Amino acid sequence: MSWDLPPLGALRVFEAAARLGSFTKAAEELGMTQSAASYQIKMLEERAGGPLFVRGTRRIDLTETGEMLAPQATRTFSALADVWTAAKGGASRVLAVTSIDTFASNWLSVRLGTFQLMHPDLAVKVDASARLVDFTRENMDVGIRTGTGDWPGLKAHYLFRADYTPMLSPRLAESVGGVRRPEDLYKVALLCADYSWWPSWFEAAGLQFDPDRVVVGARLDAEIYDAMAAMTDQGAAILTRNLYSDFLAKGQLVQPFDITASDGDGYWLVYLESRRNTPRIQAFRDWVLDQTAEIRERERRGSDSHP
Repeated sequence: MSWDLPPLGALRVFEAAARLGSFTKAAEELGMTQSAASYQIKMLEERAGGPLFVRGTRRIDLTETGEMLAPQATRTFSALADVWTAAKGGASRVLAVTSIDTFASNWLSVRLGTFQLMHPDLAVKVDASARLVDFTRENMDVGIRTGTGDWPGLKAHYLFRADYTPMLSPRLAESVGGVRRPEDLYKVALLCADYSWWPSWFEAAGLQFDPDRVVVGARLDAEIYDAMAAMTDQGAAILTRNLYSDFLAKGQLVQPFDITASDGDGYWLVYLESRRNTPRIQAFRDWVLDQTAEIRERERRGSDSHP
């Protein structure tokens, strides 16, 4: 079979420049001079019959043709690298995971040792960030996201609901004579009191949220910090129930009510559909799904509907 392909060396330079947004950075990554990288791009553009980049004074942007080619080039080289690694005798030694902060610190970090014992040949690198990674352009294998599971080009596995409920330290609850009714929450400071989760939860509890009764606590703008403040008796935090089960089990936090509220979002494991057969991704996928299976079973028993 005769393949109509561009020079793969030039295509590799193009992929790096598109992903990094710079000819200079592409040249550095590939261990070549900038002039050599520019020449490879120029040769590829001649073969394509038009420009792939719009060259500015301090930046480069992809043309429409370049935008079409770049993600496919990344996927192709990624898939080729995986196959080549497998052919040499195994999975790559580094698994790159991107995750939102709360999941990374409260769920993944306390369980990751189990995965490492099962796969001592793999080193896990975790990037804890709220940003949405572009898997076609960044060197990430898998991600943990919240949402409804609809991300074009990504395979998404449902883990569990992102339901939320108030929590506080046992000592703070005891200091106000206990928190037995939703109204008792007004006896303590509410952390991030202006957050939309509070009115939603009170509504789920059958009450209207009354801002005039609120003792306003600190506004820390991150759930993990709210949890730390709650554990140190600074107020009640509204937290994702499934991410704080270990803290509840150890008595560092108490959940006064079984009532939870939800925005309809869930936690999902995602990766490029084109990389579903990558051994290290398969290993991590199977482990995460196994670790969260009990939660999904509880959800199934509690409700006939789930994502």
